[in-house]
Parts: sequence; C-alpha cells; structure tokens
Amino acid sequence: MGNSRKFEKVNIRARELRRNLTEAEGRLWSRLRNRQLGGLKFRRQHPIGPIIADFYCAEYRLVIEIDGDIHETQTEQDLARTMQFEDHGFRVIRFRNSQVEDEIELVLTDIVAACSKGSET
Repeated sequence: MGNSRKFEKVNIRARELRRNLTEAEGRLWSRLRNRQLGGLKFRRQHPIGPIIADFYCAEYRLVIEIDGDIHETQTEQDLARTMQFEDHGFRVIRFRNSQVEDEIELVLTDIVAACSKGSET
C-alpha cells in the first residue's frame, strides 16, 4: 500500500474519531477549542504520521492523550505509542478519563504548565 493511501486511511479514521469523541475527550475539547486555554491552539484527533493524537498543540509540539479503562491492559502499546511521538520530537502528556471528568481544572493547569515548560527549551 502506498504512503498516500495509508495517510488517506489515517485521515478518514481521524474524521471518524472527531465525530465520536469519548465523554472525557468531549469535556476536554469543550475547554480547549477556540483558543480558550491561554490562547493556545489545539487540534483534536490529529494525525501525526501514521498515528492519531487525541489532542495536539503544534506551537509546543505537545500531544495530549486521554486514557480510558482499556489502557489499563495495554500499557506496553501506550508506551510504544508515546515513544513513537517522542522519537519524532513531540512531547506527550497523558491523563486518565477520570482525571478529565473529576479534576478538569487540574488537567488544564497541567496542560498550560507543559506548554510553558516547552517554551523554555
């Protein structure tokens, strides 16, 4: 399969994911969209090469991943995914669904701090 065909499939999948956000993703997106968080621009379900980041801030090359219950059994896959992003110069922060649902303000504070930290390097 050619590269353009692979990327087309990834883009189609990203569109599907944007239409079907989880509850936690939807809650976080409602606080990130339209530069509501410190004027930062975020994209949701954004393809980066062959993988799709839950949320992405291009300015700081920051990937935000939201992990549901399934992630308790796929820690090796999550680590490999994080390493894939990091190998291409992206920073990754992860939050559990429960953190987004129960502690959204702390999550937002951590995201701003991660962006601030990224501007120091």
